Amino acid sequence: MFDIDEELKNLPGSPGVYLMHNKDGEIIYVGKAKVLKNRVRQYFQKSAGHTPKVRAMVSNIAYFEYIVTDSETEALALECNLIKRHRPRYNILLKDDKHYPYLKVTVNEPYPRIIKVRRLEKDGAKYYGPYVSGITLKNTLDIIQRIFKPPRCSRKFPDDIRKGRPCLNYHINSCFAPCTGNVSREEYRDVFLNICRFLDGEHKELIEALEAEMKAAAANMEYEKAASARDKIAAVREIAENQKIINANHQTDKDAVAAAFDENTAFCEIFFIRGGKVLGRESYRVDTGGETDGARIITDFVKQFYQDSDYIPPEILTEYEIEDAKITEDWLGRKVNRRVHIHSPKRGEKSELIKMVKRNAEIALSNHKIRVMKEREKSTVLENMRTLLNLEKAPARIEAYDISNIQGSDNVGGMAVFENGKPAKRKYRIFKIKSFEGADDYAAMREVIYRRFRRGRDEEEAIERGELNIKDAKFLPYPDLILLDGGKGHVNTISELMEMLDIDTPLFGMVKNDRHRTRGLVGRDGELEIGAASPVFKLITNIQDEVHDTAISYHRKLRSKIESELDKIPQIGEKRRKSLLTEFSSVDKIKEADIDELMKADGITRAAAENVYNYFRKQER
Repeated sequence: MFDIDEELKNLPGSPGVYLMHNKDGEIIYVGKAKVLKNRVRQYFQKSAGHTPKVRAMVSNIAYFEYIVTDSETEALALECNLIKRHRPRYNILLKDDKHYPYLKVTVNEPYPRIIKVRRLEKDGAKYYGPYVSGITLKNTLDIIQRIFKPPRCSRKFPDDIRKGRPCLNYHINSCFAPCTGNVSREEYRDVFLNICRFLDGEHKELIEALEAEMKAAAANMEYEKAASARDKIAAVREIAENQKIINANHQTDKDAVAAAFDENTAFCEIFFIRGGKVLGRESYRVDTGGETDGARIITDFVKQFYQDSDYIPPEILTEYEIEDAKITEDWLGRKVNRRVHIHSPKRGEKSELIKMVKRNAEIALSNHKIRVMKEREKSTVLENMRTLLNLEKAPARIEAYDISNIQGSDNVGGMAVFENGKPAKRKYRIFKIKSFEGADDYAAMREVIYRRFRRGRDEEEAIERGELNIKDAKFLPYPDLILLDGGKGHVNTISELMEMLDIDTPLFGMVKNDRHRTRGLVGRDGELEIGAASPVFKLITNIQDEVHDTAISYHRKLRSKIESELDKIPQIGEKRRKSLLTEFSSVDKIKEADIDELMKADGITRAAAENVYNYFRKQER
């Protein structure tokens, strides 16, 4: 049996890493120490200075182990590796583990290329980034393509020069087409050197080079080339003006880190400054485990973030002075074979930059709190709905149905899905009523519900046969609650159908008042009283509006197709089109009518009737 008091006496006075275990053997905390015996003993001393997090952790420690290292820097590196591997409960954990992409320009090759990579290599190429946003990277590549038009095809140069015709990119003026053989190696390399100037932020030098190119082309009466250079200059100037300058005189690469936190969660914001410009930023959610010391949060974030980072800038600015700054600088410096400076500016331009980063972190934390509050609110609403409707469980999936038509023509049904109180728009479904024509909302609703559950059962059988993956199913899972846009008649009609189908999903109708606004819910036993100011009432209103919009939007789309079909017929304008639809209710009935029947519609002459009749007969051939 592990005797903590006895083991504390045997701790060495060396640097190293310690691992705390709970009674199940799980590692719940990893730390490093300059002197192991001093650091580990501190946890088990009675001290009012312990934070709630430390007190909670110590109460769960069953035993500990340690690893001795030669230096504190080695202990720091080992601590980071063990935290990443075991993700202990009481360590401050970075939620994201990302390798951001870079742009690589292979200037080390005779014919350079520009490609996206996720690792830096010492191969003589030039790397730009990291790009923390995929959109930023895409936009950068789009701008480069628009201005410089580098090849995007798979051809290899110089081997593929004059082999085959130029591709479509050349013909749409999206590539300078070295494959044609009309571009020298020097001209090819100049394009990529200009790309590097652009990515380096050397806009002034690039513009000067392009202006010289434009003037030379104009002097040689190469006006198309001069115009191309002019357009590039305009594009580069526009981009240069839109980039935020941090300091035009001191353009050292740097990262700036700040945090906003509460008792359980922190958001660490990091800005990437390259060449004096903010090229990107990222927000990380951090599980603090109850830690409320900003310096500790920033310290752990910096160690975890840069442990596997492909690029570590020469300077890292932090909101708080990090613990063991000198050791961390040495550790990071060894990773990149150069000096890395970490400090917390208190005034001046760098301090203002940290304040800007801090504001962004506070916004991220505030938005997170709002999201959490909304989730809790949704959870409470669903629980209240469960109580109100006497359901067995809170309805995690609610399906709502509505029918739409005009004077009984072109009946359609809409299905809206709410999951955990929020609309799941990708799971909405629409139905074109097939079993009858005319105005019968009950029959239309019966068809929609029947088809919905039939499709669900078909998918269940396909999954059992191994023919369908459940994640690809469109009508599974089944709902916990069904809401119909309609009154007690709808509820009774569909309840009978569901009894025949042996489905016991709770079912209610959403009834409206005289002004066609949500009034409440009705079941087979009558209407339920729901306060108009209650969150449950607001959710029902939202559901009813959503399913109504789904059904009517599909109906309008379908009807516009129908009307556009009639518009193609000679002598059938808007007035005659409306007359035909009023007389026959649907296009299918218009198609089936003979000439004499068509002439019964108001304003339809024999010539117009013949045009309609002949138009649809031609389609059938």
